Amino acid sequence: MSSTATGEPGGSALQLVDLLRLIDLRPTTPPETVDLDRRDVHDIHHDRHQNSHRIIDLRATSSPSAPKAQCVENLRSFGEGLTNEDALDQPSDNLDRVLLAEIDSPQALKALTYDQLEQLGHECREFIVNAVAAASNGHLGSNLGVVELTFALHRVFESPRDILLWDTGHQAYVHKILTGRQPEFVNLRKAGGLSGYPNRRESEHDWIENSHASTVLSYAHGIAEAIKAKGERDRRVIAVIGDGSMTGGMAYEGLNNLGHTNSKVLIVLNDNGRSYAPTISGLTRTVSKIRAKPAYARGKRWSDELISSLPVVGHLGRRTVAGVKAALREMVDEPHAFFETLGVRYLGPVDGHNLPELEEALRNAAEYDGAVVLHVLTQKGKGYSFAEDDEEKNLHDISGTFDPATGPVQAAAPQSWTSVFTETMLSIGSQRFDVHAITAAMPGPTGLLPFESSYPGRFHDVGIAEQHAVTMATGMALGGLRPVLALYSTFLTRGFDQANLDAGLHNAPVVFALDRAGITGDDGASHHGVLDLALLSKVPGMTMFAPSSAQELALQLRTCLEITSGPSSIRYPKGAARQVPSDQVGSGLNARKVIDCGSEATVCLVGVGKMVEAAEEAARDLAKTLHVDVTVWDPRVVKPLDPAMIADAARHRLVVTIEDGIREGGIGASIADLVSDFRLESRFAAGPVVVLGTPIRFIAHGKPAAILMELGLDAAGIVATATKALAELNASV
Repeated sequence: MSSTATGEPGGSALQLVDLLRLIDLRPTTPPETVDLDRRDVHDIHHDRHQNSHRIIDLRATSSPSAPKAQCVENLRSFGEGLTNEDALDQPSDNLDRVLLAEIDSPQALKALTYDQLEQLGHECREFIVNAVAAASNGHLGSNLGVVELTFALHRVFESPRDILLWDTGHQAYVHKILTGRQPEFVNLRKAGGLSGYPNRRESEHDWIENSHASTVLSYAHGIAEAIKAKGERDRRVIAVIGDGSMTGGMAYEGLNNLGHTNSKVLIVLNDNGRSYAPTISGLTRTVSKIRAKPAYARGKRWSDELISSLPVVGHLGRRTVAGVKAALREMVDEPHAFFETLGVRYLGPVDGHNLPELEEALRNAAEYDGAVVLHVLTQKGKGYSFAEDDEEKNLHDISGTFDPATGPVQAAAPQSWTSVFTETMLSIGSQRFDVHAITAAMPGPTGLLPFESSYPGRFHDVGIAEQHAVTMATGMALGGLRPVLALYSTFLTRGFDQANLDAGLHNAPVVFALDRAGITGDDGASHHGVLDLALLSKVPGMTMFAPSSAQELALQLRTCLEITSGPSSIRYPKGAARQVPSDQVGSGLNARKVIDCGSEATVCLVGVGKMVEAAEEAARDLAKTLHVDVTVWDPRVVKPLDPAMIADAARHRLVVTIEDGIREGGIGASIADLVSDFRLESRFAAGPVVVLGTPIRFIAHGKPAAILMELGLDAAGIVATATKALAELNASV
């Protein structure tokens, strides 16, 4: 009997040597340099499916003179079963009917052939491009990349009985199309219309309204536990996480708990290598190695076949094979160790644009008990050349004029608040080498890409990790640097504990640059920046700036960096920045009296930040209609408030404060308290202080101006409030 057959040490050693020799001979592909975000390098079935990677040709779908109107008409034509042969790059014999017009539920997908599904994929991509163009805003690249994945999910599972969750929700346009909401896309992200995220009020297929990233695994864990407790073991929970969401710390917390509680959840890791920008994390670098190796899956299948064919004889033989398996996994399955250490099974990667392979992988993954990750490789912006060629963000989102035939229109636009921040940071960076910029996966939207390009050693993108960003900034400040952390106002809330007990408690001079502050509009409840004023005003030692113009923003950002006694914040809204002459710019920590009507003034209006402009307009209207003198103040610094402004406001019969943040506990409430205290101490006659701000409720999407008007935070609303208060004052005399 041979040594191999007996399982003697010599035989096992010989077997391992032979295996290692075979490994050296496994098939390989020639090395090549690959741009992962612009080519389907991960398409391991490229030859077989070469024809499925055509780029949509939308040259005939819009008119240069009226692209938006044409796109609206294109959307309606889908519902009527009409199409344009020039719009889809596919054989004309497939265009005898528009399949998208026949899809009113996920069940309709299951009767289609793969050829029909390929056609439907083209139609979905064209529809999404037209929908975003018609709305002049929306998330584009992310949704173009998940067409086949969404088809597969709805063909394999039974929504809503099977629970499909999205993280982040901006990837859910195809899901909405397939679940009966196609006709509603003509009102995408409009007031009263279709939300840009999953929305429980819209459909039974939407379980969570997830627009802040990295939360879905925690949702999935809780839902899975509820299903288990109710004994509904035939239901499945599927959590799609991607577009950078896996870089957030909460995702790892959820992953860890899912693995160690053995909850049955299928986690679909939609790996497109990006969020807004290329994704940042150690795991990303690991899976990116796989994206760069088109032969990965071939090698993995080869190793699996090799392992399955090995003879296992005796205890030592089993140990040898186990060792070989581990060695092979280390070579070709790097994420395996990461996930399975947490108790989560890892499968993949799978080509996210190969529908048959996707469906097979999803069915196999669904059979596992416990948590399992299915790693799916997709291309953000797939099928639309302008998105595929956009190196910054693959047309992640669109805001403004957009023609499907030519891509985003680079029209001349007024200077935005973000661009003022960008220019000021570049200027500061050239003068101060201790200034570093930090962002959380949003270098483009926060305006920091030029800073990164000019000063790469002083730029830090931490991924979707706001908590880490704040405490990292605190550490940098304690070490003698001057960090500027640029976040959307709404995302500051994710790091508030750190802003309070890390930056605040340590009196660390961190600068919080809060973009998209106030009512932001089309993204809805999750993106309005209405909490920062109330929250940060409660942090001891925090100095808070609220610029009312482009010129004030540039000056105040520099002033922030002069403060060394503790953290500071500067908030500014979305959109065009107000331009003012130099004599309408304040200085230091002082408030500025915008309109001074002397000691005879009856009404004092205090506008916070962008609300100064509305206060000025209201003052002029009140003077015309009621013939009253009105003082207007721009606080500029809302913490600490200027005592001179408080003293002046206290002498007026009526004080009205206006802010686009929550009314309760906001800056107006602080002004009211200080005015009341001053009047009491100075024995001034008491008069009302009316505080205007946003209510404590979730505010739906719509245009900012329309929302502010509805809330009484425009000039007309201020006039109405002041008129009513004055009438009540006069009636009480």
